[in-house]
Amino acid sequence: MTAFALIDGNCFYCSCERVFNPSLKGKPLIVLSNNDGCAISRTDEAKALGIAMGAPWFQIKHLESRGLVGLSANFPLYGDMSERMMRIISRFAPVQEVYSIDESFLDLSGIRQNMTWYGQQIRHQVLRDVGIPTCVGIGPTKTLAKLANHMAKKQPQWDGVCDLTSLSRQDLGRAMRNIKVGEVWGVGKKISQRLNNMGISTALDLARLNPETARKEFSIVLAKTIQELRGTSRITFETDMEPKKQIISSRSFGFPVTSLRQLAHAVSEFTAIACSKLRQQGSMAGGLSVFIRTSPFRPGRQYGASYLVYLNTPSSDTIAHTQAALSALQKLFRPGFNYAKAGVMLLDIEDSQIIQQELFSVEPEYEKRERLMHTLDAINRQFGRNTLKIAATGIHAKDNWFMRQERKTQGYTTNWNELMVVQA
Repeated sequence: MTAFALIDGNCFYCSCERVFNPSLKGKPLIVLSNNDGCAISRTDEAKALGIAMGAPWFQIKHLESRGLVGLSANFPLYGDMSERMMRIISRFAPVQEVYSIDESFLDLSGIRQNMTWYGQQIRHQVLRDVGIPTCVGIGPTKTLAKLANHMAKKQPQWDGVCDLTSLSRQDLGRAMRNIKVGEVWGVGKKISQRLNNMGISTALDLARLNPETARKEFSIVLAKTIQELRGTSRITFETDMEPKKQIISSRSFGFPVTSLRQLAHAVSEFTAIACSKLRQQGSMAGGLSVFIRTSPFRPGRQYGASYLVYLNTPSSDTIAHTQAALSALQKLFRPGFNYAKAGVMLLDIEDSQIIQQELFSVEPEYEKRERLMHTLDAINRQFGRNTLKIAATGIHAKDNWFMRQERKTQGYTTNWNELMVVQA
């Protein structure tokens, strides 16, 4: 029997915070976006206060008087907790697809166990070993597994595990009749509105739509979704991520930036992050684009521009790309503006194994620089990002371009100086 499972962490960012601060359990808790802008993760208690996803912090801050706790995003912690959770989940099936930071598909085909019991075992081990509560959805296709996960999360009678493979055709139809079409995986807001205009308002309605009609009126993706809802697997597992053809690293600043020096620090930092990702996927980039801009939401003069630079030879060398980025920044910068955001985009990305080096390049120098980058990555993996960095990024921790994170918790698992201390 073909069976897929989707396991995801409940209000994942908030759950990560609760692991290391149990006093937050039962309290309305949200995690805020970069620069403490808006809510990106909410507990059920926070939702009960009427807090919507994306609600600006300045509009809901007054709810602190009713017990609301707002924390700055601690992405290094969440990434580390995600790796731990995915490692536990991978033990339950030979094939796993990590779909997002808190979601993972498993291929359970051939597992000769009661699926509901098996799903509960997954939940139990993740909660015991990592501390993250999860829900499990199981179905004969990935789309139905995703739908089952939605039911496991929203409908208490499933006790966190919904197995649609155990339902009869009639029971499955009744279950799909109670789910809005906009809740189906891959059906966005605009498509949902168009479907509603056609009289298709539930998952069952969509399953009854002719796939060929869906292909002509919408796309082949929606046609596959309909077939998946009918129990025919059309969406394959993606266990190997395709290398990115563009890599972007950018950030809105915590406070307005006016000096070229601080912009140079920020652009150098973004370039280093992008080059690290480039090396992780075994690629080189032939060029990069740098942009800076003011905020249209702040008073004062407005300015924004970008500049494209090509390297003589494709490279993944942080130093080479930083030199190019700073050269571009010199051409972009205009004094007298309050800059609110900057970023770097790596372009013309290709596999490093098939890129030919420059004919007259000095091979020993190239190999030396490659070893230097390998050493830099190894040190930062072991001791944390920015343990070792190039001088152009600066050492000014109070620079305005750093994110506003006034409510950030400590790096419980990612910073040696912030590990929890347990006293007997």
